[in-house]
Amino acid sequence: MPDAPARVLVIEDEAAIRDAVATALADAGYQVRGQADGAGLRCLAEAFRPDLAILDITLPGPDGLALARGLRTGGDLPILFLTARDGLDDRLAGFAAGADDYLVKPFALAELLVRVHALLRRSGRLRSVTTEAGDLVLDESASAAWRAGQPLDLTPTEFRLLAYLLARRGRTVSKAELLTQVWGYGSYDPNLVEVRISSLRRKLETDGPRLVRTVHGHGYTVRI
Repeated sequence: MPDAPARVLVIEDEAAIRDAVATALADAGYQVRGQADGAGLRCLAEAFRPDLAILDITLPGPDGLALARGLRTGGDLPILFLTARDGLDDRLAGFAAGADDYLVKPFALAELLVRVHALLRRSGRLRSVTTEAGDLVLDESASAAWRAGQPLDLTPTEFRLLAYLLARRGRTVSKAELLTQVWGYGSYDPNLVEVRISSLRRKLETDGPRLVRTVHGHGYTVRI
């Protein structure tokens, strides 16, 4: 990331979602400003100078579409809609209002972070974000990974799973946490985790020893 962390503005009226998003972004190294509606948005944007805005569409007062149009008149600020509206007409209205990306609730925080990285990188506000651990390298902005210099053919879910575990290496992460953070709030089947962990291990161990280890009765951990 640049020396000055990228600044992300979050307008979301559901406090639990707003707090979860703000915490995840802050943990990823961003400066975050969040509020429940668009009150005083122009002054807030001028003071905070965000590099990206995350907007819900259904808000008290002016909705997210109106806020996006207002932000667009002031420049080329990247905008990501985070909303429960999943119809085609809703998506088209969002992009017509100036959205650069559109993520439907329920969502996985890991996917949100990947999309934020991608938007900031495309807009020139973020350099390539890489994580290195031993002979494993992840480029989060490109959703690409290598081990021992060899590219890993990971699905988007496997990449998010690996990135989440790697960011917490040395700590045991439960299946419930992985389901919530990687798959989203609506996923409850632990078998999803077991199947993807097994597939991820096969791909990782082609070019090196085991990285993702099972802590029986507790979850998984990455040890380099």
